[in-house]
Amino acid sequence: GARLLALVANSFSLAGLTALIAVLLAVLMAYAGRLSGSRAVHAVNRCVSLGYAVPGAVIAVGVLVPLARLDNLLAGWLEQVFGAKIGLLLTGTVVALVYAYLVRLLAVALQTTEAGLAKIKPSMEDAARSLGASPARTLARVHVPLLAPTLATAGLLVFVDVLKELPATFALRPFNFDTLAIEAYNLAKDERLAEA
Repeated sequence: GARLLALVANSFSLAGLTALIAVLLAVLMAYAGRLSGSRAVHAVNRCVSLGYAVPGAVIAVGVLVPLARLDNLLAGWLEQVFGAKIGLLLTGTVVALVYAYLVRLLAVALQTTEAGLAKIKPSMEDAARSLGASPARTLARVHVPLLAPTLATAGLLVFVDVLKELPATFALRPFNFDTLAIEAYNLAKDERLAEA
C-alpha cells in the first residue's frame, strides 16, 4: 500500500519534472534552430541527439564525475567563504538524476518538436513578425498553441522513458529514493517474479 504509493509518487514526479524540462528545452532549441541559419546552433542540436544512443550506465558515470567535481568545488568555496562544511549538494540528489535523464532523453523531445515545428509554414511566422511580434511573442502566441499536441507527445515519450530507465536511476538516485523500475529490478533479482 504505502510503499507502492511512495514508489509511484517518486517515479511520476521524476518523470513529470524531466518531461516538462525536456519539452521546454526542446522548444527553445528547435525554435533557435528555425530562426538561426547558424551551423553552430544546428550542430548543438545534433550533438544533443547523441545522448539517446549512449547507455544509461555510461551517462550515469559521465554525469557523476563532473558533478562530483563541481560539488567539491562548491563545498570548498562555501567552507572558505562561510566556514561551514555542508558536504555534497548535487551528487546523489534528484538534480543529478534529472540532469542524467535530460542528457539521455532530450533527443526524443527535440526530434519530436522539430518534426512538429517543420509542419508550421514560415508564412505564419512572417505574418506575426510583420505585425510587430517579437520572436519570443511569436513563439508563445503562434507556435506553442499550434505545437500543443506535438509537445504533449514529446512530453509523454520522455515521461515513459524516464519511468523505465534503470541504469542511470540505479547509479544516481538519492539514498532511500526508489522508483518503480528499481523496485521491479530488486524483486526480479530476488526471484520474486510475481511481485515484480
